[in-house]
Amino acid sequence: MRFSVVASAVVATLVGFGGTLALIVSAAHAVGADTAQTASWVTAICLATAAISAILSVRHRIPIIAAWSTPGAALIASSAVGIGMEAATGAFLLAGALIVATAAFRPLGDAVARIPGSIAAAMLAGVLLRFVVAVFEHAQAQPKLVLPLVALFLLVRLASPSAAALAVLGAGVPLALGLGLMGSIPLDASLSTVVLVHPSFEPSILLGLGVPLYLVTMASQNLPGFAVLRAAGYTPPTRSILAVSGLCSVLSAPFGAHTTNLAAITAAICTGPDTHPDASRRWTVGVAYAVCYVVLAAFGASLVTLFAALPVALIATVAGMALVGALSGALSGALAVERDRLAAVLTFAVTASGASFLGIGSAFWGLVAGLTALGLEAGARRVRAA
Repeated sequence: MRFSVVASAVVATLVGFGGTLALIVSAAHAVGADTAQTASWVTAICLATAAISAILSVRHRIPIIAAWSTPGAALIASSAVGIGMEAATGAFLLAGALIVATAAFRPLGDAVARIPGSIAAAMLAGVLLRFVVAVFEHAQAQPKLVLPLVALFLLVRLASPSAAALAVLGAGVPLALGLGLMGSIPLDASLSTVVLVHPSFEPSILLGLGVPLYLVTMASQNLPGFAVLRAAGYTPPTRSILAVSGLCSVLSAPFGAHTTNLAAITAAICTGPDTHPDASRRWTVGVAYAVCYVVLAAFGASLVTLFAALPVALIATVAGMALVGALSGALSGALAVERDRLAAVLTFAVTASGASFLGIGSAFWGLVAGLTALGLEAGARRVRAA
């Protein structure tokens, strides 16, 4: 276990956890989770992340790094407002079960893989847009807090894109204290506990949240994660990764946790030669990374208490700035194929609108709109060719 292995694991943990915990808190607030349920959510999802990373890295002897679904958390925060933890938990169970089914039934995996990347990217961009826009909405009310943090983000990003969101969080807390926007920082170091949430299965929420959560997790986390492993020279055990991550998602969902999956950005930190010059020994980073997440799980309640004390404007700024890069990539992917642009823009517009119909959120209808437009255009081309 080289120092570089441990260092890579710690950096990846700080980037993945610190950069996106604000999104988890936002998602928990959206579905009406109380403090204990939010702490349980963080604890359970950290344990699931640790289990996936350790099990798969040791089993396959390659650096398989797990994470929670960041776009999934964004989806929950933006389209699941007020549905309640019980209904949300039912949707989380469905998303995890669908990932397991994708591993078990090849045709289902093939069907997901056939969704055009431009449409999946446009749906993700529509979800993320509202978070980035929210930063500047809060800037109107709290300009002294938000605008300096945006400037800091842009400056730090020039040197280290992965550290920019952490810098915003690190500077935002003392700035908020100095502006009198929050009280003293809570320093409770009590160990975490988990809370069992009894799921309810409401068809409109299963379809409007559970299915889009599954789709964005597959398209925006698992598929890029496979690409990161391939780029590092590994052959990812696709079905094994989907089976283990889906099963861990199912097991953690009753404790309030949403989907866990293969990491992409943080995985890139752990799969290159900086982690270990010998590619055959980099798998040990998965074990070190898992240990880091077990430690975070032990103090999940304290971390949630800390974030609960932060001003809403600060949480929105951290979350929005952390997603700027993801939004840029999603927009680029959505518009990359000229033939798909109209359908992609339609998907983006419907998703970003936040409109719901029959109790089903806009992400699902954006996907339906885009696929319908693509189908009509393909049919028209066949008619003209005939």
